[in-house]
Amino acid sequence: MYAAVDLGSNSFRLHIGKHDGEAIRVLKSVREPIRLAAGLDANGNLTEAAMQSALNCLKSFRITLAAYQLEAVRVVATSAMRVARNVAAFLPAAEQAIGYPIEVISGEEEGRLIYMGVSNALALPGERRLVIDIGGGSTELILGRGQEIERVESFSLGTVKQSLSFFVGGRIDAPSFEAAILSARSHLEDAAPPYHPQYWRQCYGSSGTARTLAEIIVKNGIGREMNAATLEALKQRFIQIGHVSKIELAGLRPERAGTIIGGLAIMIALVHELDIPVVQPIEAGLRMGVMWDLYLRSTKRDRREQSVRAFQQKFHVDEGRAERVANDALALYGQMKPATDTYTRPLFWSALLHEVGMVVSQTGYHKHAAYMIENADLPGFTTREQKTMSRLIVAQKGNLRKVGEALAESDFAKAVVALRLAILFMHARIDVDFRQLKLRMKNRIELEIRRDWVADHPTVSYWMEKEQELWDEVGVDFSIRANA
Repeated sequence: MYAAVDLGSNSFRLHIGKHDGEAIRVLKSVREPIRLAAGLDANGNLTEAAMQSALNCLKSFRITLAAYQLEAVRVVATSAMRVARNVAAFLPAAEQAIGYPIEVISGEEEGRLIYMGVSNALALPGERRLVIDIGGGSTELILGRGQEIERVESFSLGTVKQSLSFFVGGRIDAPSFEAAILSARSHLEDAAPPYHPQYWRQCYGSSGTARTLAEIIVKNGIGREMNAATLEALKQRFIQIGHVSKIELAGLRPERAGTIIGGLAIMIALVHELDIPVVQPIEAGLRMGVMWDLYLRSTKRDRREQSVRAFQQKFHVDEGRAERVANDALALYGQMKPATDTYTRPLFWSALLHEVGMVVSQTGYHKHAAYMIENADLPGFTTREQKTMSRLIVAQKGNLRKVGEALAESDFAKAVVALRLAILFMHARIDVDFRQLKLRMKNRIELEIRRDWVADHPTVSYWMEKEQELWDEVGVDFSIRANA
């Protein structure tokens, strides 16, 4: 069983599911309308009240999760936490409350996971499709064919802000709607051409907003599908009602009334800017995508691995050198007996990409590589994972003061040692037989190497002395002994 927790801008949601044949069957679903985006103050900070409400919800989710035997849990946070200026201060308490790491994912990663959920629900391998997801804080457009994504973009355009900004005090009138629609179109118009109907056959609305709008349209006799005409008719119905507090429509839960009007304005803007004839609602999206991602990782079909290989090819990495360093680094890391496997995969991927910065310049390539990895769009990776890889890569050579604080974590320090030594052996052209090498690290680094390596590779002594000096600068003793 897998669990996906979505900390959205409008609501926090939890899915627990089990892979069953060709599908993931949802066993438990929980939704709490936290309205996190509405809890951002004028300075872009989450208010104390918003944070407390979120923490109470997360503690409740923790109790729910504890009742199941789960293989993997992934907690993702979206737009509101992406933009909150004080999110770094809030995350430790939030992680303690739910008992799992929280990943603040990029809009592009959010779009990728949404599409993964939709494509696996549809199981139509050759279909060209557009998926739109209107959330509380952002809107994602994803163009793809079957399981493959061709284009994904995220816009800072969500139901919460659109509702609060244009329907002040809950009042609904024609000028407010037109202003809300025009504002949304202004965000979309420049990006619209690649998403026009000539590039896809079906358009799906994956969010709760799309499903709710479609349900209102059908249940209130406005029409049989969601298109420009029925959306316009629904807009007129809301204008006639005049105020959020007076909305009573079949298919609309009372707690959604305050944000559905902003969602309707965005949907109308999308339909017009992208020339969408019909939007089909679908009961799949981010949470299903997260569970599919967890399942694929468990079956060794990790999207992150594909991303790393694609990045290598894009920037013309010497794959032979990279593969050697990666394998040697893992072997060295294993000798030091890390406490957990937290850094095993990041170390391997960092080693595969350690020379990617050479596409910019041979000088300081490790710094260029670190910047590229931290800031690139790498599907499957979280911001936290990319930052970890960036730190490992920048630590591959030169002084260690730049990652001095991080070295306090034993397993991270061991990963740095492994990567630096693997690169050193590769540069010295030493074919390492790990049965003839011993590497330990507790309070100090202890390395035993063959004496003939030093004799056969003159530069080894020089580089080893430099390495000892650099570790000494950060207060770590590095002893090297040559044996027979």
